[in-house]
Amino acid sequence: MTARTTDEQYMALALDLARKGAGWTSPNPMVGAVIVKDGQVIGQGYHAKCGDLHAERAALANCQGDPAGATIYVTLEPCCHHGRQPPCTDAILEAGITRVVVGSGDPNPLVAGKGLDILRSHGVAVTAGVLDAECKALNDVFFHYIQTGRPYVVLKYAMTLDGKLAAYTGASQWITGEEARRHVHTQRSRFRSIMVGVDTVLADDPQLTCRIEGGRNPLRIICDSHLRTPLSAKVVQTAKEVPTYLATCVTQELRLAPYRDLGCNILPVPERSGHVDLDALMALLGKMGVDSVLLEGGATLHWAAVEAGLVHKVQAYIAPKIIGGAGAKSPVGGLGFDKIAERICNYPEVHAVYLISGGYDLLVSLEGKTLKEVSQFVSEKLSTLDSVISTATHFILKKYKDHGTILSSKSESERMLVTP
Repeated sequence: MTARTTDEQYMALALDLARKGAGWTSPNPMVGAVIVKDGQVIGQGYHAKCGDLHAERAALANCQGDPAGATIYVTLEPCCHHGRQPPCTDAILEAGITRVVVGSGDPNPLVAGKGLDILRSHGVAVTAGVLDAECKALNDVFFHYIQTGRPYVVLKYAMTLDGKLAAYTGASQWITGEEARRHVHTQRSRFRSIMVGVDTVLADDPQLTCRIEGGRNPLRIICDSHLRTPLSAKVVQTAKEVPTYLATCVTQELRLAPYRDLGCNILPVPERSGHVDLDALMALLGKMGVDSVLLEGGATLHWAAVEAGLVHKVQAYIAPKIIGGAGAKSPVGGLGFDKIAERICNYPEVHAVYLISGGYDLLVSLEGKTLKEVSQFVSEKLSTLDSVISTATHFILKKYKDHGTILSSKSESERMLVTP
């Protein structure tokens, strides 16, 4: 492992500062800045909260000396446009800083390299890409949201060693220990919203709040297509204290009114296959400024999100316990391999489909007139199916025994020449 350069050491310090804004900067990025002059740190700052000073201006405000001629290390390219705060490029130039070291570029179309171009045009030396991967990873939520306008979705669940989410009775609380639960609350503080399905509300009656000192409660979103959430549920009874949204397909105001009276916000969402259309819901949340969603169950919601291709990261907590039971719930519902296998079986070219062990999940037996015909079927039909990640094709060149009958003759055989 190579030692970090001086630039990397100061950028690492800026990253530590940036992380202090976790959970509070949304939908803005987390950014840290360090000002160095004559080998000494004279200023530090970070973006503490959306609407507050940006990291560069915070570092300048905390500067313990004259920043003229200094170097500023900032984890994200300085902004050059007017938003809630004026351009940071202006502050850097006004301070007389002569060198700017940047971690990652800003994908925001209003910036996207323009900030660095402005600094260079004024004679400021610019070094970009220092600890680039670390700086980008810090703001994976922001990078996704600013480029797509949709929330970054993390699927979170706790399960036992045998892959169970709950016992067959549905009881699922306290699978993990205190340390894991504390980490969950930290994550809740960092995400803009938390989402569960109505079955989780019915089974657990959760609060869905952040219960760590100094943390921030996420927006609570309940996917409830037919409005089955009890008015007595904790999320409903505390809706005036913690913002709560019911994503539902119900439109009758008579049914919605009691929830509104208790402080719930209603998100009208179209129905898809009998449930809330999650893709439409994510688009709606993006327009509301919700940049991140922490999915916390249950299995039906998890599967719907996975099937729709909405999940960007999975966060699993595995407890050293075994629940057992064929009817015990698993973290992700759905039909599993059955659905994709059923689709493959419908192709007339396919003779057989098997669920197998090993590196691949399904073995598909098919026959074509030519090798090219088989290859086209795999590339144009199999590989394009949803949930198919990769394929490997093997051709039968000669049969020696088939269905109990030995086919090979004693004469010298030749291996089939395989050409496209």
